[in-house]
Amino acid sequence: MHAIAIHGGAGAVPRAALSAEREQRYRAGLEAALEAGHQILVQGGSSLDAVTTAVRLLEDDPMFNAGHGAALTRDGAAELDAAIMEGAAMRAGAVASVRHVRNPIELARRIMQKSRHVLLVGAGAEEFALEEGMALVPNHYFRTAERLAQLQAEQRGETVSEIMPPAPRGTVGAVARDAAGNLAAATSTGGMTNKRPGRVGDSPIIGAGTYAKNGVCAVSATGHGEYFIRAVAAHHVCASVEFRGLTLEQAVHEMLHETLRRLGGDGGMIAVDQHGGIVMNFSSDGMFRGARDSRGRHEIAIY
Repeated sequence: MHAIAIHGGAGAVPRAALSAEREQRYRAGLEAALEAGHQILVQGGSSLDAVTTAVRLLEDDPMFNAGHGAALTRDGAAELDAAIMEGAAMRAGAVASVRHVRNPIELARRIMQKSRHVLLVGAGAEEFALEEGMALVPNHYFRTAERLAQLQAEQRGETVSEIMPPAPRGTVGAVARDAAGNLAAATSTGGMTNKRPGRVGDSPIIGAGTYAKNGVCAVSATGHGEYFIRAVAAHHVCASVEFRGLTLEQAVHEMLHETLRRLGGDGGMIAVDQHGGIVMNFSSDGMFRGARDSRGRHEIAIY
């Protein structure tokens, strides 16, 4: 039994503002990432490879808030965060506030596999990338005209949802179970539009936006990161399954619609359990998402 789920951010574009052409572009991007990850699992590959591949493709797609096309800080730069975790040995790697790493999820995986650390930030993370032979790119590689327009609008006091053409906020992420039963989760983001330079959200914080433990679940979150950090959301979901006996669906619902709502936050989560059961839930207007498994499930959705 294998399964994979992906997300491209919560807080979906209002239906009235989403043209058929742009919806198709979002769906095509989700489908490409989902298919790439799924094919790795079909061919007997690892859940770690599947989530890395899916997230890397979403980082490269300017429609989503990660990598190329990431949201911009208030000084007009892209600062990127990412994390990856595998459930077998519960190893994890994460990177935050990098400005020149084309695919932060690849660097997060290198940190997990080739260093004794979990989280590296800023210049230190980029120095490690150079040591690993990873090519750095100029910061303007990540910037798109749409993201710049969103930044300028927010600085004028408008909201991103008022911008045409619109784009999702949040993050990208993937969770998977491979045929051997190993779980993995990966998350990557450009963060919040007009954020203060140096701000780090939940995506690279293990246990907040990203978590995986074999025999329990793997989780990737999207939304207003400060609330997910305060709730230690991803770990809390898995702990609720492991120690309280909740189903994964119950645990995710409780976190999004009760715990986070009490704090004033919203967002979404994708998660997979030890049996390959997939949960995709959100408390925002929508969530760009997709799922495939060996039982024949194949879904792409926004609202």
